[in-house]
Parts: sequence; structure tokens; C-alpha cells
Amino acid sequence: MAKHKTPLLDQLESGPWPSFVSDIKQEAASRAKNEKGLDYQIAVDCPDDLLGVLELSYSDGETHWKHGGIVGIFGYGGGVIGRYCDQPEMFPGVAHFHTMRVAQPMGMWYNTGFLRNLMDIWDLRGSGLTNMHGATGDIILLGTSTPQLEEIYWEMTHGMDVDLGGSGSNLRTPASCMGMSRCEYACYDTQELCYNLTMEYQDELHRPAFPYKFKFKFDGCPNGCVAAIARSDLGFLGTFKGPIKIDQEVVAAYVGGEIAPNAGAHSGRDWGKFDIQSEVVDNCPSKCLSYEDGKLIMDHKECVRCMHCINTMPQALKIGDERGVSIFCGAKAPILDGPQMGSLLIPFMEVNKDDDYQSIKDLIENIWDWWMEEGKNRERIGETMKRLGFAALANAAGVEADPRHVQEPRHNPYIFWKAEEVEGGWERDIADFRKRHQR
Repeated sequence: MAKHKTPLLDQLESGPWPSFVSDIKQEAASRAKNEKGLDYQIAVDCPDDLLGVLELSYSDGETHWKHGGIVGIFGYGGGVIGRYCDQPEMFPGVAHFHTMRVAQPMGMWYNTGFLRNLMDIWDLRGSGLTNMHGATGDIILLGTSTPQLEEIYWEMTHGMDVDLGGSGSNLRTPASCMGMSRCEYACYDTQELCYNLTMEYQDELHRPAFPYKFKFKFDGCPNGCVAAIARSDLGFLGTFKGPIKIDQEVVAAYVGGEIAPNAGAHSGRDWGKFDIQSEVVDNCPSKCLSYEDGKLIMDHKECVRCMHCINTMPQALKIGDERGVSIFCGAKAPILDGPQMGSLLIPFMEVNKDDDYQSIKDLIENIWDWWMEEGKNRERIGETMKRLGFAALANAAGVEADPRHVQEPRHNPYIFWKAEEVEGGWERDIADFRKRHQR
């Protein structure tokens, strides 16, 4: 039976969607029945007391968690997020509630044995509550006490051959999409590159030395399934050169209704007859498509590789043969400044594992050297880039200026001009530029 009354939390179970409150209650009931845990009182009471302290926070309108300061594994500066409750007498089960980040497999591929072993450890030494996965990508183990940290670490590293993830002002656990293990659009081996860089930069991952956190994410194609452009300080996005390959006979089969569009995603609902004009041609952002005389025509030089036509008719259209990666720098959520997307730093680079990805590692280390020298405390590299200018980043990274770095002349947030340089009006410059480049 629950120790704490939770009328406010109970309301969260009344909606149409599954509630985390129900999950915590289920774990609390299981622990009360089975008496799991080494320290009976703390381990059994943890989920129930978690509900109690959250109910109190809702009632008081303020948090009852305080920052844990430095708590972790001997020799590691990251991987454990310290948390303590400011009402330990009232809620002893969450007097300590440290969160552990565990390095996820590349592409988040698991087998059931791995998951069972992990949960056996966490049921015994933690709260039994998890978050699969956090924003960085890690396996998140929610809530344990300080004496259990070293025990959990030993059992994971020696029994399961899995390491802690990153937390603090360091390299966060790199994350990748499934890449070539599952996706026909993958332009490079995301899992291989992610694993290689994870192994290369273990010291940066576990021993914080950066101005603030730094994230790698690896998308295999422009679909961006791990949102590398929006959610990583250095994002890798698979891309390709050359024309998209079109099989006109298969296009005709889509138009004739012989093949369901969107890889069959229309099944289960009658969307009506597939209309290639409205569903594909009219939705092309660069207007490079047309449908004429029963053929899909593409102006390949205008294609921006948004993937919409390929996603809609995957059997008829295939990505180009010359494949590599675009690299974006500076994406982040609001911290010191507002949110921003990554800026294009490398338009195209071949991904060559034969030389151990050395060109990519050289780029990374140039960027880090500049950021650690110029970055302020708790300043993401995107904020350093915005403060000092994109040109400063590009110079430090050893990247030559490219027209694709500039959206339009004298109208780029990373390029700053003196008053005398814009005499005559930047509006006229932009109007002239647009006039010259009208399609």
C-alpha cells in the first residue's frame, strides 16, 4: 500500500496518454511485494518516496531537490548526476537519488540478454526506474544512493563490458542512427564512425575539461533521425553528390496505384488515389521536380536533397552514388543565449575509415583547441561562434571559406561589417544578388 497520498499526481493518470506516474506506482508496488534491494528501507521506499516528494513539490510550487555537487566514480569526473532531497527525514528513500548515464550501444541496438543483465543490476542496487533514452542518447538509470555507485560501475564494466556515459563539461556520449545496419539511405557507416570516436576520446568523455558540454551526433542521411543538425555541437549528416536515380517504370507503378506510397504508410486509412503532382512535385522545396508526359523530371542542380521524393516513392528513387558527410557546428538549446541550429562547416567530406577517420579527428581537435582557448565558462561552442564570428571558427578549424557558408551577401548573422563598408545600402546589394540568381 502506498505511503503517500498523491491527489495532484493522480490527475496525470486521467489523460488519454500513458503517464510516468503509473510507471512509478507499478515499480513501487512491485518493490513492496518483493522486497528488492540491498538496503531494504531505501531500496523498497525509493519509488514511493519519489512520488511523495514530487507531490510535495507540486503542492508547494517549488522543487525539493538540491544539486548533488561532486559525486561519482573514482577517477571519473562524469557519468553520474548527483541529486539529494532537501526533505530526507520525510522521504528517506530518496535522500540520495543519483542518476547514472550509461553508454548506449551504437545505433541503440540491444539484445535481450544485455537488457536483462542491466535491469538485474539496477533492480538490486537502484530504484528500478529508467529513461530509455535521454536527450544525449544514454541509457538513464534514475535514482540510487552514494554507496551503490562504485558497485554498479564495477558490475557494469566487468560483468557487461559497458561504460558510463558523459555528464558535465565534457564530451557527452556520442549517438548515432542505425545507419547501414538497417537503412538503405545511409551515406556512411554511422555506427562505425560513432564507435571509433567514442573509443578515441574516452578521456574527453570521462574527465571534464571543456568550457561546457559538447555533443557529437551522427545521422546517416538527410532524413536526420537523431536530429544532428539541431541537437549537437558537431553534427554529422550523411549526404550525396550527383543525381538522384529515377526508375520511370516504378514511378508509373506508383501513379497507377500498383505500389503504395510512403513505403506502405498509407495502409489502414483510405487517403484516396495517389496524386504525384500534389504529394511529390508541389512539395519539393526547391521546385526542381515536374511530372510531364508520364515521367518524373528532376533539375538535379537545383535539388537540395531534402529526401521528400525518395521517402514518398522509395522504390522509384534512390540516392546518388558519391556519398559522404556534411558537418554542422554550433547547435544547442537555450543556455546563455537562445536556441540555434548548426551552421554548415564542411559541405562535403568523404568518410574514410581506411585512414582511421584521421581527417575528421584533425578537424575535431582544431575546433576543440580554439573553443578551449576562447570559450567562456558554461559557453557552448555555438555561443562562442556567435560571439566571435563564424569566420573565426572556420579559420581555427582550418576550413577555407566556401560560398555555401554564406546565405546571402551582407546578411549573415556571423559576419559583421563596419559602417563604412556598407555605405550605399546593404538592401541594394541583396536586391542585386537576388536579381542575378533568379531561376
